[in-house]
Amino acid sequence: MNEGQVTVDAHSYPLPQPFLVIATQNPIEHHGTYPLPESQLDRFLMRVRMGYPEGNAEREILRDEAGTAQLEKLRPVLNASDVLEIQQAVTRVHVDDSLITYALAIVAKTRESEYLSLGVSPRGSQMFYRAAQAMAFIDGRDYCTPEDFKPLAVPVFAHRVVVNALYSSTLRKSEQSDQVLREIVESVPVPV
Repeated sequence: MNEGQVTVDAHSYPLPQPFLVIATQNPIEHHGTYPLPESQLDRFLMRVRMGYPEGNAEREILRDEAGTAQLEKLRPVLNASDVLEIQQAVTRVHVDDSLITYALAIVAKTRESEYLSLGVSPRGSQMFYRAAQAMAFIDGRDYCTPEDFKPLAVPVFAHRVVVNALYSSTLRKSEQSDQVLREIVESVPVPV
């Protein structure tokens, strides 16, 4: 998908531009669900945890007929050409060399960590860079700051790394990578 195409039975099919893939992950160890291999997880930009809705939000879901007929109310706010234009604008957001060094230092620490048996791949570092550009763009800036990178390390990297048995924690297995990554980010000096 990252290559702009999908392959089925040795036949490649180009994807229309723009395209977006959203996947959900069922709780681990549920009957009939299997984890994706690392090479496939690496192709997703981010892993975002949604969790359960807060009490009042869940109440509103129930009051709104549990989501029935909500899709008919949706209206597009952008067309395909608008999305492509925004994607191009994001690539023009400036990233200073000191921030590239900072981002790569975080990536390097994932590869050197005694608690990770698999660190962030080059594809992961590319996605970190692009996500930071997008964060700056959303904030209305044409340049990145360290604050565009720091909060993105966990969502961009957590599904790309593998925590090993040396990491001792009371956290659930699915949250251990988040904690290791937060510790790595805090250990890397922010450029001034």
